[in-house]
Amino acid sequence: MSHVSDRLSMIDLFAGCGGMTVGFHNEGFRPILSVEWDRAAASTYAANFGEEHTRWEDIEKIKDDDIPDADVIIGGPPCQGFSNLGTKSVEDPRNKLWKQYLRFVVKANPQVFVIENVERFSRTNEFELLMEEADHGILKGYKLTPGVLLAADYGVSQRRPRTIVIGSRIGRIPLPDPTHAKVPSGDLKPWRTVRDAIGWVDEHPTTTELPQKDSLFFGHSIRGDFSGYDIHFGRQPTPMSLARYDHIPPGGGRFNLPDHLLSRCWREKKTGTTDVMGRMRWDAPSLTIRTEFFKPEKGQYLHPQWEPDRPERRVNRVITHYEASLLQDFPKDYKWCGSKTEIAKQIGNAVPSGLAAAIAKHLKKYLN
Repeated sequence: MSHVSDRLSMIDLFAGCGGMTVGFHNEGFRPILSVEWDRAAASTYAANFGEEHTRWEDIEKIKDDDIPDADVIIGGPPCQGFSNLGTKSVEDPRNKLWKQYLRFVVKANPQVFVIENVERFSRTNEFELLMEEADHGILKGYKLTPGVLLAADYGVSQRRPRTIVIGSRIGRIPLPDPTHAKVPSGDLKPWRTVRDAIGWVDEHPTTTELPQKDSLFFGHSIRGDFSGYDIHFGRQPTPMSLARYDHIPPGGGRFNLPDHLLSRCWREKKTGTTDVMGRMRWDAPSLTIRTEFFKPEKGQYLHPQWEPDRPERRVNRVITHYEASLLQDFPKDYKWCGSKTEIAKQIGNAVPSGLAAAIAKHLKKYLN
């Protein structure tokens, strides 16, 4: 009898650094093609899964004849066009990239495809067009099941909502049922916490720099590959920043700061985002890890360790790249290529591998 990995081949489009492939690979799927135009992200993918099937290029340049048959296609066409921070314009060229995804579906003829995107993708014109393609267009052989899944409900230490669309030509496939819950009951396990993900990591990084190391991918030299504590480096905050961090308890944020530590814009804006300059809680999942998690003014990214009566037991820093990668559910020894900023972007843009694995495990029941 052949192994699952012999049978279930997959293509990863807009693959990034490979977060989705990690989850599918862990469930026995075999990647036969991955496409990513960002060189650092493609190099990270190649460092972990091999350069042979990794294509570092613009997806539009890949010819139809170079698209192999596959059991499954996965991927997230870039979401900047859909995101609240984007232009929201239907004409945004990034919004057209999902049409490339559909071209691959038509050529590779997978049994199943999975599209992942930002939460509000399901409220966009592009999403409506996607549903129309399945109703009476080029995807009419596929039944689509869309929905928003929360990574924490599938064993990831992070409250990250993502729109997931499962397309199937072997009968409609529902979205996977949650395995974890905030208030567990029955077979559901409790949400995994920040402590579960990073509680064992050294609280005091010994460096502020990446090691001096280079590799060759796609015929070009790039920084890396780095793994483990290589990417566990600190930053050099100002005395003002340190004073601010010291006032913020777990779950708190800029509203915990005394007047003399408020910036002018915070002093004048009494309402608004509460997670700015926020501190994580040990015993809850983190909020969404974005691409600028190393900037505390961008969200709830301060290390969770803080005790009210013991100032010496406070860790006044943002999470490191290593801690962010663990909260994104990457393996402890995952390899990374690129600069500090490029690696942060790869981590923040990734699909948590635990969420991907939950989808992969669910699909196997229908594909086998």
